[in-house]
Amino acid sequence: MVQFADFDSRHYPTVDVRTGYGQWVANYEDTVEDLMDLAVLGDLTVPHWVELARAADLGCGTGRTGGWLRARGVAAVDGVDLTPEMLDRARLRGAHRVLLEGDLADTGLPGGEYDLVISSLVDEHLPELAPLYREAYRLAAPGGLCVLVGLHPQFIMTAGMPTHFTTAEGTDLAIDTHLHLVSDHLTAALGEGWQLAEMREAVVDERWTALKPKWVKHLGVPVSAAYVYRKQG
Repeated sequence: MVQFADFDSRHYPTVDVRTGYGQWVANYEDTVEDLMDLAVLGDLTVPHWVELARAADLGCGTGRTGGWLRARGVAAVDGVDLTPEMLDRARLRGAHRVLLEGDLADTGLPGGEYDLVISSLVDEHLPELAPLYREAYRLAAPGGLCVLVGLHPQFIMTAGMPTHFTTAEGTDLAIDTHLHLVSDHLTAALGEGWQLAEMREAVVDERWTALKPKWVKHLGVPVSAAYVYRKQG
């Protein structure tokens, strides 16, 4: 099994997901670039967002993804996240119908009711992918979609950079980061019954180097990956 530790070039002190995002929440949205996830979602062609009436947003965080979905016509979005501080921000945004604190492998949401199950910038924090895809399958209605977007494993390996943030005191902290190859995603998802409908890989381009000039050395390296699966039925 490939381990992130084999590629880690930063060696920051590392905290667990709940602790990390609980501290990062104050400036999270000032740090995360839309190019990483929302722009990639916008390039997908299979999901017809306005036709998806009900969505489950797994790892909903501050509500960025939920707000994006609502702006594209998704009528109702229910969110689940592990971090109470992130959920407080999501409540203020007001994009979600329901917000629950919980584990993505056991959300507490009703099964078989969602046209879309979506997860953004979450998978690198999961030791295993199968539980997420299994719960997504349980939540999805027949014919429903599962959309996952996250950091591309090649970028994690090339940059050697964990998910990280700078505390108010100026300390760089990493959040538990796991490395999942593209084949790991496909194996886990197909193993839970999903059918692959679309996949996109976004590379570091001039838009990225305008935001992060130091990333010029990564030009052309895949930075994000998006997977779209369909539940048969």
